[in-house]
Amino acid sequence: MQPATSCDDGGLAAAVDVYYPASGGARAAAVLAADTSFSRVVGQRVVAVDEVLPYRPGAFYLRELPPLLAMLAGQDELRLVVVDGYADLDPQGRPGLGARLHAELGIPVIGVAKSAFRTATHAIPVLRGTSSRPLFVTAAGLARDDAADVVRHMAGSYRVPDALRRADALARASC
Repeated sequence: MQPATSCDDGGLAAAVDVYYPASGGARAAAVLAADTSFSRVVGQRVVAVDEVLPYRPGAFYLRELPPLLAMLAGQDELRLVVVDGYADLDPQGRPGLGARLHAELGIPVIGVAKSAFRTATHAIPVLRGTSSRPLFVTAAGLARDDAADVVRHMAGSYRVPDALRRADALARASC
């Protein structure tokens, strides 16, 4: 079965993550692909941001969104973004990082969380590889079932798709 979202029209998909070094600031990274399975990776980006807001429970997006927007600036070919985290935080659609990124970019955003969030009872559990621990998939601008299908088909044989693992590694790497 083919993933429901395609970038075959020449658009790009991005898997993104942000890291906060002990020295301060943030590093946002993206793995860019010509397909939603991320089997045709065409590039990567890393952007350092000198200042970020402190972490606030319930308002994670205030810290994470600015570095992601800085890193994705000028990427006009984007058709889909996959974030490490939740798109929305409850069945009523309380916006999380992914929904706020969707509102800024106007393109579908898939949230892939590694742990359950107590109010995100609507998240679709997705098992990948041989893991017995699911990922929790939510989406903004795309049906959750379609988003879960995209995550199931993303390249990599491990629990976390290769593109998200690579974005994490890129964000953590020192310059």
